[in-house]
Amino acid sequence: RDYADAGIYPRDPFVTVDIEGVGALVQMGCDRGRKQRPNIKLGVCGEHGGDPDSVDFFEECGLDYVSCSPFRVPVARLAAAQATIRRRQS
Repeated sequence: RDYADAGIYPRDPFVTVDIEGVGALVQMGCDRGRKQRPNIKLGVCGEHGGDPDSVDFFEECGLDYVSCSPFRVPVARLAAAQATIRRRQS
């Protein structure tokens, strides 16, 4: 938490993906993977898969699924549905 309190990261990177750092790598991996294999299934597992802001980012990247701990599944499903609706409306 010291990095969040010190302003190094706006949010805890163990909870929400740092879009400019790790997120850029996720996007790069997704883009390169799809370039080589357009039908490849890409996803993320872990606690980031249950964070609404991270799920929104993963949907924007084009990931196919998220996986998370059981208690986070309802939040992840709602976040995924909301992210999909937002993308379709824009």
